[in-house]
Amino acid sequence: MSPEAIPPSRRAVLRAGAFGLLGAAAGGCGFMPAKTPDARQLAPVKARVDGDLVYFNWADFVDPSVFKGFEKEYGVRVIQSNFDSMEGMVAKLNAGNRYDIIFPTAKWTQRLVRGGRLRRIDHSQLAHARDIFGTYAYFADPWYDPGSAHTIPFTAYKTGIGWRRDKIGELTDSWRDLWSDRANGKVFLLDDRDEVLGMGALALGLDVSTGDTGDLDRITSLLGTLRPRLRGFSSDSYNNLLNGNALIQQAWSGDMAAMLNQADDPSVFGFQAPKEGTPINSDCYAIPWNAPHPGTAMLFIDYMLRPANVKKNIEYIGYPMPVAGTEKTYADLVEPFPECLVTQDDLKADVFFRNVGSAAEDARDAAWTHVKAG
Repeated sequence: MSPEAIPPSRRAVLRAGAFGLLGAAAGGCGFMPAKTPDARQLAPVKARVDGDLVYFNWADFVDPSVFKGFEKEYGVRVIQSNFDSMEGMVAKLNAGNRYDIIFPTAKWTQRLVRGGRLRRIDHSQLAHARDIFGTYAYFADPWYDPGSAHTIPFTAYKTGIGWRRDKIGELTDSWRDLWSDRANGKVFLLDDRDEVLGMGALALGLDVSTGDTGDLDRITSLLGTLRPRLRGFSSDSYNNLLNGNALIQQAWSGDMAAMLNQADDPSVFGFQAPKEGTPINSDCYAIPWNAPHPGTAMLFIDYMLRPANVKKNIEYIGYPMPVAGTEKTYADLVEPFPECLVTQDDLKADVFFRNVGSAAEDARDAAWTHVKAG
C-alpha cells in the first residue's frame, strides 16, 4: 500500500474529557432506550438485503474498495457516519439516531449488551463466523458478551511503547522506560484516561481498571514524577515519532503498524509490549436494537469476514483481525515490530479495561483530571 493510502490514526481523534459522561451506566443503567425494545427487536435476523447499510464507525477504518465491492455485489449503498469517541457513539444512540452497524470496544459492548441496546447475532447466518470462533477460542465466550451472542470481533490490538532507536538506543522492556533520561522532554502519553491510568497501574503491579482510591493515589503519585518529563498528551503516535516531536510515546499497536508504511527507514523505530503487562482491546461488529436494516448488516459482517477482505482491511488500517488464514498478512506487515502481534496468550492474559461501578468511575475521572493538570 502506498503511503498516500494510509488513513489518519482513528485513535488520534480521541479526546479525554468525556469519560465521566456515562460513568453511571457501567452496570447497564442509562443505556436503555426510551421505550424498552420487545423481543422481536432484540432477536437475531436472517442475513438478507432489507435496505441500504447505515454505517457508524471511526473515520476511514475500512478499505474503500471493500465498501465498493459490497455495494456492487448486493446492490445497496453504504451511508457512512463517523464518531470520534465511544461516548460520542453512545450519545448518538441515546439521542435516537438509527444505525445498522456500529463498532464498540469491549467495555462499551458490555454496557450496550447490559442496557438492551444490541440485537443478538445468529452465528449460523454468517458463513465465515467459523473462521473466528473455530480458531480464536477466546472470542467464543468473551467476558464482555457471553457466547459472543450480540457481537463479532472486528479488531484486536494492544498498547505498548513506541520509540526512536536512532535517538535513544534500546529500551529495557518496561513501562518505566517512559522515565528515560535520554528522552526527557520528548515523551508523550496517550490522551486517554484508561490507557494512562492503566499504564501506571501495570507499572505498580495493580489491576488496569482499579477504582480503589488508595490504588489511584499511588498511580497519580507515580505519574506525577513523569509529568515534568512529558512533552504532552497525544494519541497521534506515529506522526509524533515520525516528525521527531516524540522520542518515546505510549502507543497503540495498530498505529505503530500504520507508521511502518510512512517510515523511510523502519529500523530507526521500535515498539515494545512491556513485561509488566500490556492492555489488550477489541473492537466489535454490533447491530443496534433499532437498526432499520439489520439483514443488510448481517450481510455486511459476513462480507467483511471474507479472508480476502480481511487482508485488505489489515493492510489499510494496520490493526490485526482475528480471522483464520489472515495471520500471515498481519505478521508480514509488522515484521519490524513483532510485538504488535496479538496472540492467543495475549488474549488469555485478559488485560482488558473493565467496567467498574459509578463511584469507581468517578474516582478514575478525578485521578485523570489530577494527572492531566500536573
